[in-house]
Amino acid sequence: MPVITINGVSKEYPKGTSFEDIAKEYQPEHKYRIAAVIFNGKIRELMKTVKKDGELSFVTYADDIGHKTMRRTAIMMLIKAIKDICGAKDQAKTKIEFTIGNGYYVTMRGGAEITDELVKKISDRFQQLIDEKLPIIKKVYPLDEAVELFRKQGMTDKVALLKYRRSSQINIYKLEDVYDYFYGYMLPNTSYIEHFQLDKYHDGMLLTLPMKIDPNLLKVSEPREKLFETMRLASDWGSMMGIDNVGDLNNKICGGLINEMILVQEALQERRIGEIAKKIHDRKDIKFVMIAGPSSSGKTSFANRLSIQLRTYGMVPHPISLDNYFVNREMTPKHLDGSYDFECLGAMDIEQFNTDMTKLLNGERVEMPEFNFVTGKREMNGDFLQLGPNDVLVIEGIHGLNEEMSYSLPASSKFKIYISALTTLNIDSHNRIPTTDSRLLRRIVRDARTRGASAKNTISMWPSVRAGEEANIFPFQEEADEMFNSAQIYELAVIKQYAEPLLFSIGKDEPEYYEAKRLLKFLDYFVSVDSSFLPHNSICREFVGGSCFKV
Repeated sequence: MPVITINGVSKEYPKGTSFEDIAKEYQPEHKYRIAAVIFNGKIRELMKTVKKDGELSFVTYADDIGHKTMRRTAIMMLIKAIKDICGAKDQAKTKIEFTIGNGYYVTMRGGAEITDELVKKISDRFQQLIDEKLPIIKKVYPLDEAVELFRKQGMTDKVALLKYRRSSQINIYKLEDVYDYFYGYMLPNTSYIEHFQLDKYHDGMLLTLPMKIDPNLLKVSEPREKLFETMRLASDWGSMMGIDNVGDLNNKICGGLINEMILVQEALQERRIGEIAKKIHDRKDIKFVMIAGPSSSGKTSFANRLSIQLRTYGMVPHPISLDNYFVNREMTPKHLDGSYDFECLGAMDIEQFNTDMTKLLNGERVEMPEFNFVTGKREMNGDFLQLGPNDVLVIEGIHGLNEEMSYSLPASSKFKIYISALTTLNIDSHNRIPTTDSRLLRRIVRDARTRGASAKNTISMWPSVRAGEEANIFPFQEEADEMFNSAQIYELAVIKQYAEPLLFSIGKDEPEYYEAKRLLKFLDYFVSVDSSFLPHNSICREFVGGSCFKV
């Protein structure tokens, strides 16, 4: 019998024992539900079985891999519930659009009108699926058979995607009469989804699931209407260009339409930046444009392009980084592990910032500080500033939207902008591209180019970066006067050629290997695009290089 070693203790199991059975034995030792295992260094789904000796550890819903596995499975169950209530046409035309807070915004384009009553029926069927504990079966299909299967189900998006797949085989998951492909691991049966809520939301539905921080708790987000409208605008832009998913994008690239597509996308973003600049100009009291957003959102390029648009209205913009108002290093708060917490509000000299900004607002001449990151101290280098009638400060920083940062400045003098790379492009209708994946790939490429940082280092730091965003940026995004989406529909096809060599450099024995492997698999769906097509003021160039701005 195979010998399995768990936490240094070895035990024999009959050949063919499922990892699910082993997980049940060890579940009482884990606070959160076990979603998968790592066996001999490889992630294995719970429906897989033991065939040889090996070392085994567990992945729970509180781990990134486990949490994604849970959410992926819930999506398949929703698609099954929609088919059971509405029929195959609506199931085939269901689209997981994007995330809003803790939930997925889902639309149905098969003809059924989404009402409160219909959503209640679908929700009840979802709960029945949980209670019925139906198995989710994984089977390997030859690519040609899989394409034909999806064609018969009316899943044209999957047919288009698989046209560019290099492998001759594909894993398909079956839940009773629903056959589907999912980008990643799945749970063994429907009883593993313990908490969910389904609500009518705008023209679709919102499927809320637990967050990774506490998978045992279901927390429904507050309405985020500005974010929703920004996401919907990006989705409309994609539809206007005929690109809803990666298959559509690949078709455009291979059809020789990439240059036109890039120019249209850039023009749409420039028009949007111009609209924001006009709103700033039309509000005559504005002296402070506050820009905030999560890591790798393209804040610097956006601030530069916004400044150019402001100049077309006769305004004189002055860029200011909130980083120059860090407290001296010895005063910086620390994390529990003793490392500096540069992202908390306590790391900022709020009083000095408000004093300087108030003086500028009153027309006084102020010497502006510059933070020396080598010495960890603020310095005065003779950089004086005084605002004239047409001058405006363009202030970029993590706490720009937080009212505590600029508490002394009149609300009428501030214009707040939230920026993020809000990806609405899907792999296919049932597999969305997480916004965080796009930003992580941007950061991996930029950090390697500008700081010489390895992909391993960037990936290892990412959870800490994300935690800072959850605490200091996302809670304030709805307070923005305007939102700007810096995601570009073509950018992952450009970033691919830069990111792949960096990700391949991560060894199998490194903890970051699993994330690197996942990202490589994800990038494999895209046909590459040469960056020479990009304009030099493109936000994408902030990451791949060649920008005309100092970024």
